[in-house]
Amino acid sequence: MRQLSVTEHAVLGLLAEGPSHGFSISKRLTADSEVGRIITVRRPLVYRALDRLVDSGLAEPVTTEKGSGPNRVIHRVTRDGRRESHRWLSRPVDHVREIRIEFLLKIALLIRSRRSPGPLIAAQRASLEPTLRALDELATDDHVEIWRKHAARAAAAFLDELNDKFR
Repeated sequence: MRQLSVTEHAVLGLLAEGPSHGFSISKRLTADSEVGRIITVRRPLVYRALDRLVDSGLAEPVTTEKGSGPNRVIHRVTRDGRRESHRWLSRPVDHVREIRIEFLLKIALLIRSRRSPGPLIAAQRASLEPTLRALDELATDDHVEIWRKHAARAAAAFLDELNDKFR
């Protein structure tokens, strides 16, 4: 199976909350929504993500709602989709730069599903340690490396505070 994009994981995570149609999911990903303030996804991309999830066997259409506008196809997560969502939500991100969107999205989806984000926060903090050690040992005046060092320290402080909150 191909690797899913962050957008596809966002749609899968929201779909895991219960059967829904693309229009409803896209409303939960607008800039002024709870999840949308982390990652905003325009409606056409939500529908594209739904199509890809169906093609991958992670979601399936279950019924069609008739309304005043176009018919709305209701989708639900498959067993494989639920497994993929759980796997992704439990795995720390690989890079400090991914904390801003992917990690925050995972935390939001875990909270929405009433699952504790504590284990993910602890795993993320532990996975950041080698990067912090390497950057602290690096003596350089390179502006990019200095930025990386400060960004990693800020991420560690953020994770420590988050850990205290969800302990």
